[in-house]
Amino acid sequence: MKKPMIDQLFTGGVKQLGDPEAEDKLEQPWESGIFKAATDASVFLSETGFTGDDVADKKNHGGPEKAVFAYPVEHYEKWRRELGSDIGIGGNGENLAVSGMDESSVCIGDTYRAGDALIQVSQPRRPCWKPARRHKVLDLALRIQKTGRTGWYFRVLEEGGVRAGDALELISRPYPEWSIEACNEVMYEQKDNLSLAESLASCELLAENWKNTMNKRLMGKEGGIDKRVYGPNK
Repeated sequence: MKKPMIDQLFTGGVKQLGDPEAEDKLEQPWESGIFKAATDASVFLSETGFTGDDVADKKNHGGPEKAVFAYPVEHYEKWRRELGSDIGIGGNGENLAVSGMDESSVCIGDTYRAGDALIQVSQPRRPCWKPARRHKVLDLALRIQKTGRTGWYFRVLEEGGVRAGDALELISRPYPEWSIEACNEVMYEQKDNLSLAESLASCELLAENWKNTMNKRLMGKEGGIDKRVYGPNK
């Protein structure tokens, strides 16, 4: 695998979508920040995300632990083949379309120099209903979960300008045992393995919401995947 880098950088605001008169639920009104535009300019990255970027659902997206969403460009060829669609880079609403890295090679706590910023892997992305709504593939959230092609989030340790083409220089890797792939395996495929849940919950640099899910599992109070397609009120 080649050296990690930012292939494309995407930002965008919240868009109001759909037709209030539509009878088809997939065409009815919804809002999302998933439709982002690529830029070649240097964009300032703060602790809460890129300048000019926003999310609609601030309860489940955004914030310091989800400041930057990264997704491997190599996944898109597989999605196009499997879905029979023209889904392209940026199609999952990522900020950073990255190459030379994927869920098997990126670990919780990995710290990277990206342009002038310093960023750290905080958690895998949990599939939600909005990519399914965008691409009109009803079971896309479940497909993302099953394939493990989830992408991941970064928190920001040092703010600064970032641009497409910047290398992602690995500075430190404190938890090589907790790749994004391994975390997804515990979350979705090894639900009965409480020893693994306890071990993952003890990973210091894992985002708090993932720790909370693991701790709820240990107490028998865990919820399920968000499989909604139409939206939270549909």
